[in-house]
Amino acid sequence: MAERCFLVTGALGCIGAWVVRNLIRAGERVVAFDLGEDLRRLRLIMTPEELSRALFVRGDITDFAQVQRAMDEHDITHVIHLAGLQVPFCRANPVLGAQVNVVGTVNIFEAARRRSGRTERVVYASSIAVYDADDAKPGEPLPNDAAGHPTTLYGVYKQANEGTARVYWRENGVSSVGLRPYIVFGPGRDQGLTSAPTKAMLAAAAGQPYHIPYGGRADYEYADDVAKTFIACALVPFHGAEVYHLPGAMLSMAEVVAAIEAAAPAVRGQITFEDQPLPFPERMDGGPLEALLAPLGGLPRTPFDRAVGETIAIFRQALADGRLHVE
Repeated sequence: MAERCFLVTGALGCIGAWVVRNLIRAGERVVAFDLGEDLRRLRLIMTPEELSRALFVRGDITDFAQVQRAMDEHDITHVIHLAGLQVPFCRANPVLGAQVNVVGTVNIFEAARRRSGRTERVVYASSIAVYDADDAKPGEPLPNDAAGHPTTLYGVYKQANEGTARVYWRENGVSSVGLRPYIVFGPGRDQGLTSAPTKAMLAAAAGQPYHIPYGGRADYEYADDVAKTFIACALVPFHGAEVYHLPGAMLSMAEVVAAIEAAAPAVRGQITFEDQPLPFPERMDGGPLEALLAPLGGLPRTPFDRAVGETIAIFRQALADGRLHVE
């Protein structure tokens, strides 16, 4: 195996930005692959010097030749595949959603297959959206191997990707780990169905009110911890094709709002929410992922209150120095 080099697709997104930051701070070689050029999420959490150590490659995940060229030219050993369109974008343009989320993932696996073992592993983002709320038994965590019945095209696309990963392992020996996050929050989380709690934290940092359009109980995962988990899954000893729930802090929306108010007391009573749960299982069984990562110390977990405080502090600083605007 050559010197390690990570390809991070969707590097300009929320999780992608945190993955790039953590890899750079660990001294790893990073190729950041994205169709866009907007570095605002990376600038929110990285210094200019840190950014200068990442190699940015502008590329289209739906174009196989571009994906293969990036992997070959930079001798990629590990892929963290995060490129994808969120629920609202898939709903608005199903064809583009399938091209990016499904064809893009096939392109990653096919490029890895053609590298004849020089790419050690693909770690990719699946989603809680492969499930419906009824897929879990009342009061019980959703088993890691539960069958999913997605209710959105986004969820269907993610389910297809899990199948793609299994076939590439069985037929071609391409090793992979898929992760199913739930509500990811933190600086940079500004798009998608479950971005509202982070938008509420930004509003709180700016001293403004905000209404979260859903409620209920769910798993909350800090973007920094999620990024570290993706990286750990790329490095832990493993061969095969598995998909794991990525559990976080199980909280009600009232508890989330209380944590925001504790970090920003000036907005107490101004962060509200709709008492309507999301159409997904409340809680996931994280035991299998914990077992996988036990050799590396288990799942990264930042206490929720501290993570909210860190998020609001980053937002306040970025608002103050003009890197971020509340709009």
